Amino acid sequence: MSAKAAVDRPIEREYRSIVSDNFRWQQFEPRAGDIFVCTPPKCGTTWMQTIVETLVFQGRDLPGAVMDIAPWIDARFHPLDEITARLDAQTHRRSIKTHTPADGIPWVSTASYIVVGRDGRDACMSMLNHMRNIRPDVMMELAMSAEADGIDLSETGLPPTEDVHEFFEWSMNSYPLWFEHVAAFWQHYGEPNVLLVHYNDMKADLDAQMRQVSEFLGIPVDEQRWSELVELCTFASMKARPDEIGDFESHFVGGADTFLYKGTNDRWRDVLTEDELATFDTLVKAVSYTHLTLPTNREV
Repeated sequence: MSAKAAVDRPIEREYRSIVSDNFRWQQFEPRAGDIFVCTPPKCGTTWMQTIVETLVFQGRDLPGAVMDIAPWIDARFHPLDEITARLDAQTHRRSIKTHTPADGIPWVSTASYIVVGRDGRDACMSMLNHMRNIRPDVMMELAMSAEADGIDLSETGLPPTEDVHEFFEWSMNSYPLWFEHVAAFWQHYGEPNVLLVHYNDMKADLDAQMRQVSEFLGIPVDEQRWSELVELCTFASMKARPDEIGDFESHFVGGADTFLYKGTNDRWRDVLTEDELATFDTLVKAVSYTHLTLPTNREV
């Protein structure tokens, strides 16, 4: 078990919504070597979690489902005490998931931050499918508990999932988390404990991206087993063994089939209007990173 680590930069901004609450980080005690998987929603989070845990445990013999081993601490689905107790009990190298931008989570110099980016239009379309399939009773419970937790939903409101154009507008203006996430983490580009990965590169060459993650985390590659480890992290393999990835049935209509949906890009083409695409471009320019690209030369 690694020693406790100091927080080098405290949380600077609130990010609170019906699903996620970064106040929950206040009970988190970091350790040296912790791995943070940081993504906007629907940008390859579960995929990268699976990669990280497969590398940490060197295969399929994990002590539980990926999403249980590497919990989403900000999520309001489960009691915080349950999540922190689970993390405190772990003796292996820990991994934690977050969708919160960099200024909303603790910054620890001895931890590793893996940031996964994806085209915001693809993320939006995937998020629409995601929100449409959250169980209504789960959403109702979250909405009712938000007020008790002091979370004001008047600004973001509930996501309008019936119409793709209304959802797009909500994602651009009422809940622009994708823009905030990319802009905040880009400020840390080049820091030694930060790795930026692109979803498209994971799709194009999973082997190469896993080697990059392995090197970044200081986990040696066992060439005799490497092809097996890569196969375990393919989208098809994850979808074929959902129980090893997480409990999808309790929160999603259709379980893993809707959560691990298609993993495809470009579903926004011929759906979003020219005006909507222009709005997206304008908002990207407003956060001042359109001229920047990830190290893979893929635009964020």
